[in-house]
Amino acid sequence: MVGVKRTTFEKMIETISFQSKLRVSNRGRPGSTTAGNQLLIMLMYYREYLTFFHISVAYGISEAQCWRIVRKLETMLLKSSLFHLPGKKELTQNHTSWEVVVIDVGESPIERPKTAKVLFRQKEATHTKNTNCNRQENQKNNMYRIGQRQGT
Repeated sequence: MVGVKRTTFEKMIETISFQSKLRVSNRGRPGSTTAGNQLLIMLMYYREYLTFFHISVAYGISEAQCWRIVRKLETMLLKSSLFHLPGKKELTQNHTSWEVVVIDVGESPIERPKTAKVLFRQKEATHTKNTNCNRQENQKNNMYRIGQRQGT
């Protein structure tokens, strides 16, 4: 469901429950989610790219609580050495033969109709013309005749 094998999921739950027993605190209300649900919340966030909002709605908790669960479980699993990936040295020392496949991809331009652009520009030109322009062109320009009388 979340991209982890069942045996790995059970090991994760064991480490979470073991480390949570070491961190026993009697403060506050007990949590509403179990260790398995908390692990599912973390895996859904990392593997399925769901937001904290969607996960919190699914489990009936707040977004902030969802974020706290993910951070807490992340630190717990990092503290245990069971789930670490092999280092760079170990990967480079492995003498495995790799088979590489190279695919050549050619690019072709996208064909788009040109008539739609021409029609749109014609319509745009007719609608953007100011209707007052014709009136102003036909009248005499009285702007510079401020000091003179118009009748003379």
